[in-house]
Amino acid sequence: MVGATGAVGQEFLRLFVERDFPVASLKLLASERSVGKTYLFKGEDIAVEEATPEAFEGVDVAFFSAGASRSRALAPAAVAAGALVVDNSSAFRMDPAVPLVVPEVNGCAMTPESRIVAVPNCTAIILLVAVNPLQKLGKLDRLIVSTYQSASGGGAAMMRLLEEETRKVICGEEPDPSHLGTRYAFNLFSHNTPINEDGYNEEEVKVIAESRKILGLPNLKLNVTCVRVPILRAHSESVTVEFEGPAPSVEAVREALSVAPGVRVIDDRAGNRFPTPLDASGQGDVLVGRIRQDLSNPHAISMFITGDQLLKGAALNAVQIAELALGVRR
Repeated sequence: MVGATGAVGQEFLRLFVERDFPVASLKLLASERSVGKTYLFKGEDIAVEEATPEAFEGVDVAFFSAGASRSRALAPAAVAAGALVVDNSSAFRMDPAVPLVVPEVNGCAMTPESRIVAVPNCTAIILLVAVNPLQKLGKLDRLIVSTYQSASGGGAAMMRLLEEETRKVICGEEPDPSHLGTRYAFNLFSHNTPINEDGYNEEEVKVIAESRKILGLPNLKLNVTCVRVPILRAHSESVTVEFEGPAPSVEAVREALSVAPGVRVIDDRAGNRFPTPLDASGQGDVLVGRIRQDLSNPHAISMFITGDQLLKGAALNAVQIAELALGVRR
């Protein structure tokens, strides 16, 4: 596992145990500055080694979660050593030769010849686990998505930043300036990625392009707005799904979602009980609620979804990909 010391890397360790992933031996890899750190796995202290091209000798499955540059530099060496690479970065997502996989949606995109499989953007994963089951109810025409993205999307460092700023503000202190260019605590701001000439940030562009590739719908219309919110963990999304014909009934949508893999419906109108990031944190399902007809458009339904960015949005999706490739069913 490359990137063992990060927030997603720690989730891998937990998932390997929880899901009884068939690990004969585990090698933890990271940058030179992390060499020598130890992590407990099944009662054994495993020391972190430096991630180098030579480190993949004898490795069957290599999970990458250390950023696109490290994946580009080291994934070819892992493949050359005979490993299946499951990459959690953006390095290979839009490569036509690399499957971009959400197992509940397009697991069939993988073949026995696939040596690199890309894990999609976390926001796209959570979105499509909830949207894909609706395809059997009608042809999709357009998705309108507004996101409420947590600090976990920026890794352990951003989670620490939010905690530190919150403590200072509560104590009446002004937080130190950060790389975000704005205060995070008790604030909302456009996703902290570059803005293109059309006014869309990089995260929004990723969600649009990756959703089209995963669904196999290159002409699907999407409008996406990505926003950071002061939540530690789990991303939420407000989604309007427009169909080419009349929208299915709320009852049909609820039924399709209730039997879909990886989805849990929380849609109690009487009790005003719907998905929250706290509900989603620490578990693997995408939670869906607020299912309703769009009163402004007879061809559309709206819903609110939330999912754990570190799990289904990252580590869990990667482990599921490896399980599918290895023929391990969960």
